Amino acid sequence: MLDRPDPPVLDVILHEAALRMEFGGPAVARRQLEHLLRMSERENVILRVIPFKAGGFPGAGQSVVYAEAAVRRLDTVELDSTHGPEFIDDEAQLAKYRAQLDAAQALALAPPASRDFVRTLTRDL
Repeated sequence: MLDRPDPPVLDVILHEAALRMEFGGPAVARRQLEHLLRMSERENVILRVIPFKAGGFPGAGQSVVYAEAAVRRLDTVELDSTHGPEFIDDEAQLAKYRAQLDAAQALALAPPASRDFVRTLTRDL
């Protein structure tokens, strides 16, 4: 999807904990971080990292995908859970998740600083 003409914008907020997990070992983790760095150089991909020093925040530890549609009424949130994905499209709930993501974005490093942060993690592996 990100390789097609006129790709969508992907705005990703990752916590430092997710970036430090070494599933598959250091070599696999390094390749994953390098891939994130390559993708974050695209115009349509925004990578933001929330460092440990930012402290706690609403929704910490929860995977949330907020899909914005051309018509706001069609926005959808997808949550990962142990029994599979859950989809939310209730306007009041969407507003809560939008506020939660806005708060997370406010804690996150700016995209250039996020890329520098990931580069440092990659070098440290």
